[in-house]
Amino acid sequence: MPDIVLATGRDMPHGPAAEDPVLVAALAALGITAAIEPWGTAASFDARLVVVRTTWDYTEHVTEFLGWVDETARRTTLINPAEVIRWNLHKSYLLDLAYGSVPIMPTALITHESPPSDLAAALEEYDGEVVIKPAVSVGAYDTMRVVAGSAAAAEHLRRLVAQGDALVQPFEPSIIDGETSLVYFDGDFSHAIRKVPAAGDYRVQVFHGGSNLAHEPSAAELEVGALALGVVDADVAYARVDLVATDRGPVLMELELIEPQLFLDEPNESATRYAEVLARRLHALG
Repeated sequence: MPDIVLATGRDMPHGPAAEDPVLVAALAALGITAAIEPWGTAASFDARLVVVRTTWDYTEHVTEFLGWVDETARRTTLINPAEVIRWNLHKSYLLDLAYGSVPIMPTALITHESPPSDLAAALEEYDGEVVIKPAVSVGAYDTMRVVAGSAAAAEHLRRLVAQGDALVQPFEPSIIDGETSLVYFDGDFSHAIRKVPAAGDYRVQVFHGGSNLAHEPSAAELEVGALALGVVDADVAYARVDLVATDRGPVLMELELIEPQLFLDEPNESATRYAEVLARRLHALG
């Protein structure tokens, strides 16, 4: 039985995550055995520590995924904790961050119970382009960049709300120049990556044609990262803070506490740093 299970997806349409085997090797160098297992399997219950790593298909099975999260937390030690995963799963957490004085992209939450007037009002707030996305999603899935007053915007929002909750945000043109990801282990800053979209696109994910570059964060970026983590009233082993530049400084796009890509396969020793964090947590279990 492995010391640690790294939970991944059961259905990975873009292939397995390249960084998971890198972390397994870094843990092995510390004398710790780790196995990569799909979430939802009983194999995770036998490990002393289960790390939610690359469960990138959970959005299609939310109820089942949360059931597995709760069961795993009952049977062994889960990180990040179940309560953090539940809070972070729905992007309404952005409103909690804003309440905690974290600068976020302006966000309107439209619930599946909202009357049609709320949908229209959310779009009427903007003259230009907006981004409309599901409140539970990963990898820019079902996200649309569209003119706020268009029929396409109204139809996309209606369709999302018929299925669940949705967000409407103004489109920030600077995203074309890239998005900054700050990665933290045990609350300490580890490294930063600049995610740049392909020409003609705004989506920064590699499977949408984006590229990842090493990045030296500014003091302002680190300040927003610290503010965001300060709102989280829980012990988190890993976190990723995604930021975009605006004319009022860097603002938070996402605080990723469930299954973020941590760029452990980049040549920055981050896999070793993260392995050391997991080793300390494993040893603390006795």
